[in-house]
Amino acid sequence: MATDLIRYDLLVQDALRSVVRRVLADTARSGLPGDHHFNIAFKTQAPGVVVPAGLKNRFPDEMSIILQHEFFELVVTPEAFEVTLNFSRKSERVTVPFDAITGFTDPSVPFGFKLEPRTPDEQAAAPAAATAPRSDAKPAPPPAPAAKPDEAKAGPSAGKAAAAPDKGAEAAGAAKVVSIDAFRKK
Repeated sequence: MATDLIRYDLLVQDALRSVVRRVLADTARSGLPGDHHFNIAFKTQAPGVVVPAGLKNRFPDEMSIILQHEFFELVVTPEAFEVTLNFSRKSERVTVPFDAITGFTDPSVPFGFKLEPRTPDEQAAAPAAATAPRSDAKPAPPPAPAAKPDEAKAGPSAGKAAAAPDKGAEAAGAAKVVSIDAFRKK
């Protein structure tokens, strides 16, 4: 089998990250359209991730958040997004670099995909990544549904934010996950 010198796997991962970036930027500008809402899974120990210490202790590897009703001050930059969420009836600011994201779903349609978080080495070599061979690419498991913590009601335009580990039973009617490996020739 020929070596992929173009690195299609990394190009697709970057394209999927840009989907998340665009959707969140549109949401920050105009709000959530219709019944759309997002479950976003990310590595809590990835560089640039900022979450409250209690949540990082509770979810030392990975957690999921839901952007539906109770999220405030969503700010999107080219590298990350920041949002204020309610965890156990306390507002907390969360920062998630797009390179730390491991999964994105919009259960309202349903739509979703998994990502491999970029390592610091891959982040530093991003422009050269298209020419460097990679041997550690593996298919990603489907995202787990996010559980809901205690929530504070902040009025009719408020909503919910949730944190959950990546483990758990899949909910009935969960979003169909698209794996990059599904498009590779075997």
